[in-house]
Amino acid sequence: MKRVTTVLAVSLAGLSAAFLPHAARAQQITGAGSTFAAPIYAKWGEAAHDATGVTLNYQAIGSGAGQNQIFNRTVDFGASDAPVAGDKLREQHLLQFPTVMGGVDVIVNLAGVAADQLKLDGPILADIYLGKITKWNDPRIAKLNDGVKLPSEAIAPVYRADGSGTTYVFTDYLSMVSPEWKSQVGANTSIKWPAGAGARGSDGVSGTVHNIRGGIGYVESAYATQNKLTTVMLQNKAGKFVAPSMAAFQATAANADWSKVQDFAVDLNDQPGDASWPIESATFVLLPTNPAKPQQAQAVIKFFDWGFSHGNDIATQLQYVPLPAAVQDAVRKAWQAGLKVNG
Repeated sequence: MKRVTTVLAVSLAGLSAAFLPHAARAQQITGAGSTFAAPIYAKWGEAAHDATGVTLNYQAIGSGAGQNQIFNRTVDFGASDAPVAGDKLREQHLLQFPTVMGGVDVIVNLAGVAADQLKLDGPILADIYLGKITKWNDPRIAKLNDGVKLPSEAIAPVYRADGSGTTYVFTDYLSMVSPEWKSQVGANTSIKWPAGAGARGSDGVSGTVHNIRGGIGYVESAYATQNKLTTVMLQNKAGKFVAPSMAAFQATAANADWSKVQDFAVDLNDQPGDASWPIESATFVLLPTNPAKPQQAQAVIKFFDWGFSHGNDIATQLQYVPLPAAVQDAVRKAWQAGLKVNG
């Protein structure tokens, strides 16, 4: 999936009567942020074209920039894989809601190593990005990969140089599996990386890994799938090695407990279960609760309501997991309760 930075010509129609007192006229909405979510928003937009009446302009500039743009009200909605803290949401007069869930894949460039042939675990992955494991034939990696011919070449870690929700998800996982990572580095959309080279966007990470022998990086699963990247198997919390797949993402999502979190900010990393993929996240939209132009908020809601009602199959085809129907309904209730769009 190439980075989505072009205007998506999307017409959007069909929100519930609570938000559409009259037939909507064609209008444009703008959103910015998550590259993780860009493939699904693009496809939802294309599919909704004939059914709706809104043009969507979405800029995939990274979650950190997306948060800043909605804080500054330069877009109609922000998109972030890193949930915003509740006090910040209240301070900024924002409603946060999830749209889909998806995995973050680890990709490599190793001669003779096929997709999902290499096995890694969380502590090894953390130590690679800490700069403590520097060769692909390190004994700890070799122990997990009996029968795989590992080169003696240097490991070249690649990370997102821009503020990225994918980075937040990845570093949140590393913090869960490595006490040293948690204490020395931590989790955020932007961090001070102990080792490696930075690249902007998923396309930058992918391109850098592709161009460097021994490269390793992380990208959203939809991007990895569409670009046929060489992914690795990871050991999950149950001790099982799993490949990044729709079945593994669904197994992780099934363990999500949305009832115990505020503002829908569920953490899907390192979930239990033999089949669960260990690095996964929901992706979120940030929408003003006091919009200067209520019709813009109505149109944003209309778009995502269409996605919930008609876009689950599209999401699955792109390796995203749709939200459970109960969570989608909870989001609709949050729209009604939290947004002042009827005035």
